Amino acid sequence: MLRIMPVGDSMTIGSAGEHTWRYWMWRHLCTTHGGPFALVGPRETLHDKVTDAPTSYAYADPDFPRAHLAGWGEGWLHMAPLIGEAVRGTGADVLLVSLGLIDLGFYTNAEQTTENVRAFVAGAREANPRIRVVLLPVIPNVRALTDAGFGTQVALFNDLLAKTAADLDEPRSPLLLASLPPSYDIHTDTYDGTHPNESGERKIAAAFADAMHQAWDLAEPDRAESA
Repeated sequence: MLRIMPVGDSMTIGSAGEHTWRYWMWRHLCTTHGGPFALVGPRETLHDKVTDAPTSYAYADPDFPRAHLAGWGEGWLHMAPLIGEAVRGTGADVLLVSLGLIDLGFYTNAEQTTENVRAFVAGAREANPRIRVVLLPVIPNVRALTDAGFGTQVALFNDLLAKTAADLDEPRSPLLLASLPPSYDIHTDTYDGTHPNESGERKIAAAFADAMHQAWDLAEPDRAESA
């Protein structure tokens, strides 16, 4: 059984009433992956914007394995100390990680955030020396367009993330950098300039799916949604 753990911030946990990209990834793998798999993680809830807490189970379609390690307002800084226990507790084989926006926006600069990426990878590998990791760069968002300093930090971090993935990649525990969805548009793929709507969710899922197919021949590419 292939155990896949989605790891991320608000764009991964999602909020009440949403499908989340985790759902679209599950649907894609159900139709294209040739073997048994599961989404795993220590959490299952969505973020409830009314109570500002991760307490909602109101998925647009709750009939899927909802496990994850994601949190509203959490970044590499927060997940690095948690990932080892999460991997050990779930037996995760693959991590699909979308983090960085929160770090750069509130906690750490690009270089400091990169150090937390390294700590995250080290913790995951300590728990499972054969863990496979797919890293998604920080996706387009409104603040990166309107705040020049923040946009510069995002661009720098994405460059450093690519270099870190190449530097830490090893045969028994590959690190894979996914490509940003080529047609991702903050005006049509988000509901507020940052958080994905359904089309954005599908494109994020497709970015992970395409990366895993190209590098590891896992499942099939999701061209319809990444185009």
